Parts: sequence; C-alpha cells; structure tokens
Amino acid sequence: MTTRRQLIQALPAAALTTTLASLAAGLALPTAALAQAAPAPVTLLNVSYDPTRELYVDINAAFAKVWKARTGQDVTIKQSHGGSGKQARSIIDGLDADVATLALAGDTDALHTNGQWIPKDWQKRLPLNSSPYTSTIVLVTRAGNPKNIKDWDDLIRPDVKVITPNPKTSGGARWNYLAAWEFAKRKYGSDAKAQEFVGKLYNNVPVLDTGARGSSVTFAQRNQGDVFISWENEAYLLEKEFGNKVDFVYPSLSILAEPAVTIVDRNVDKKGTRAVAQAYLEFLYTEEAQDLIGKHFYRPTSTKAQAKYAKQLPKLNLFKIDDAFGGWTQATKVHFADGGTFDQIYSRK
Repeated sequence: MTTRRQLIQALPAAALTTTLASLAAGLALPTAALAQAAPAPVTLLNVSYDPTRELYVDINAAFAKVWKARTGQDVTIKQSHGGSGKQARSIIDGLDADVATLALAGDTDALHTNGQWIPKDWQKRLPLNSSPYTSTIVLVTRAGNPKNIKDWDDLIRPDVKVITPNPKTSGGARWNYLAAWEFAKRKYGSDAKAQEFVGKLYNNVPVLDTGARGSSVTFAQRNQGDVFISWENEAYLLEKEFGNKVDFVYPSLSILAEPAVTIVDRNVDKKGTRAVAQAYLEFLYTEEAQDLIGKHFYRPTSTKAQAKYAKQLPKLNLFKIDDAFGGWTQATKVHFADGGTFDQIYSRK
C-alpha cells in the first residue's frame, strides 16, 4: 500500500510626426480592411467529462492568449461537463460541440457509429492515438484509512461501502469496473471468478451517481461510503480541498486510462470553426499545456512535463485495455452493452 502522503513554481521629433501621420492614415482605413486586420471573435464548445472542469479553465485561458497573439482573433471556449457516456449521447442528440474531450475512446467512437459526426479513423489524426495525457484509477479513503483498505480485495469486504459512478453513463466508472475486473481475473484465474468478484464489489455500492464528480460529492461532502474509486486527479483535488478528511491508496494493479480528443467534424464544418478547433486540440500537446496537465494531476505525455511531475505522479503497475480486454469495442460489447456483464451483475442487487 502506498498512500499519497507517503509519496510526498523616446523618438526624434521627425520620426514622431511620421508615426502620428501613419496612425491617422490607419484610422482612415476602409471597413473591409479593418475587418481583415481584426478577425471576428469565435466561440468553441468543448464537451468533456466530469473531472476536467478545472483543467480546461486553465487550458482555455492559455490557448486564447496564444491564438490571439498568433492570429489577432479573440476566441472563447465554453465548457460542458458530465458523465462521459451521457456527454457523447448529448452530442449525438444535437449538442453543438466543436471538440469532444471525453473520458474514453469508446464513448468517442459512438460519435461515428451514431450519425457519423466524426470519421471512423478519428483517433489517428493526432499524436499518441489522440490522447494528450493519461490517468489512472486509485482508491480514496477516509483520513487515516480507518478501514485499512490496501487493495481491490478490501472492496468486497462486508464492512466496506464503496462509492463509484454508474458505468452505463460514466467513462470513469468503466475504467473503475475494468480495473477491478482485471485485478480479480489475474488473482483468481478466470473471467467467471472476476465476474463474481465484481458482483460482490457492486453489492457494496449504496448509490450509483451518473458521473465521477457526482460520486466525489457523495463521498467527500455527503460523507457516504468508506472508499471512493476515483480518477487519480480527482483524488488529488479531494486531498487539496478536504485534506483533513481524506487520503488515498494506490492499488497493486490499475488501468492506464487514455482519454482521447477529437474535433466534431460535422459541427466545425457547419460553424466554420475547423481551423481554430484543430489548433485548440494541437495546443494540448505543447509544453505549455503539458505543464498545466501535470499541474492539474493528470499524467503528461511530454518527457519534460513527466520529469517535472514525477514525484507526485509515480510509476505504477498499469495495464492497457487493448491488452486485457481487446480494446473498447470489445469491452463495451461484453461488459457495458444492454444485457452485458454489468447488467447481469447489477440486476441481481
């Protein structure tokens, strides 16, 4: 067991006359020329998942400054947050997103399969499978860890109440579910044993919120549960806000979460925002943005930012979804589709 606490920014007159004359001439420019010199402001909508609110507040401000310096254009980025699956459905149902920065590629794939809002190969358009940062799943406990929670095994004890969101609506919840499943499969030897284990875990879940931030509120503010299965960055935010009330544990095995990003082609082409939306996503890979990513406790992909934040984001024993579950398409079909293993498990409650 490794807790966060243990692991522990003047002109000559002639020149002046010429300059004033030039300024006066500029003021007399025709309207068309002025419009060309100062492009009309543009607004983007970033539809994202629950815990990224604070991250994108800083990213948006930084990008707006860079874009203004580069083009002279003012850009405003609006944010929408919620459970990742629910956010994907909102875009499919008509939410005018310019970019989608969802919790998992499987939710983003739905934008192609349900209306072809993006191309099938969307994930090949940016580096690292369009994932500018990664994260993982940890276990948040009450301060001092009174239930002595060390690993996934402890989450099926009868005296432990577990807080986790609904994997039918939350991307984070799916990462949680799959991390627990793979732990059990490796320890007990089969998918059948893993299903039994995860079933016991969900029997200890008193409430399923629709998104990760809702579960965070349930645990930290409403004081429900003994342990909260959480995004790593969300655990750090809870520690900052409720440091005297919470701690967190890195389990012996967890999953490498790779949230991916994309422009929403149908919307940006309709709105004429493709260029600025593309630049916004490309900005996520710059050193300025990577530093902000690490500052907000996500795992940067640049070597420089990784080195800077190595102490707070230690190396862990992580597996990839492609290796353990055959990728998101297969995992969704088996575990999260109607009638899949989650429905089988939770219907028995």
